[in-house]
Amino acid sequence: MSKGARTISPVSPPSRGEETRAAILAAAGRVFAEAGLAGARTDAIAAAAGVNKALLYYYFRSKDRLYAAVLEDQFREFNEQAVAALTTPGPARAVLMRYVSLHFDLISQKRRFAPLHQQFMMLRGQSMEGLVRKHFVPRVRALARLLERGMREGEFRPADVRHTAVSLTALIVFYFSVAPMVKMLGPADAYSEADLKRRKQQVLDFIRFGLFVSPEAPLS
Repeated sequence: MSKGARTISPVSPPSRGEETRAAILAAAGRVFAEAGLAGARTDAIAAAAGVNKALLYYYFRSKDRLYAAVLEDQFREFNEQAVAALTTPGPARAVLMRYVSLHFDLISQKRRFAPLHQQFMMLRGQSMEGLVRKHFVPRVRALARLLERGMREGEFRPADVRHTAVSLTALIVFYFSVAPMVKMLGPADAYSEADLKRRKQQVLDFIRFGLFVSPEAPLS
């Protein structure tokens, strides 16, 4: 090897323990989404994960801690991507639209967990507060700074920043929360590719014409 060349260490494959933990988290997410924290049974989670129930307690100690770990797993990746999207340079209008698209697409991909996220919003206690501080506060602050910049620079119309952030989130999230009702009202399937595409465009148009000073102007 020539002088100064770097040695690249091979990436180690996940250990059996990591695979087992991931399988438990995935199974628990499905069961908690269907039954909630109170209704979920550890027997059902273990069976769905294909493991002995004792392993649930080995890795997570209790059903409450497993529930908190599932939520942590759900929120971590999205919030990291969201903060990165919100803090990229460029016109505030374009940054906001990229963020909204990212948020909508990620929820679309994980829509089966929508009930789990609804349950989280109703929680109280230290577990919820810790997750909010760790994951939600950085994203909300980044969104608020973007909105403030857009208003200051004349891209967004003047509005209450906190309520605007809440309204933006509701526009994206609410559709997935009421998807079962939308399906019952028919005739469209709320989760069909065509309806998801239509809903996303409606959200983007609503934001553009409700918040932008010049909604018809190109984003770039």
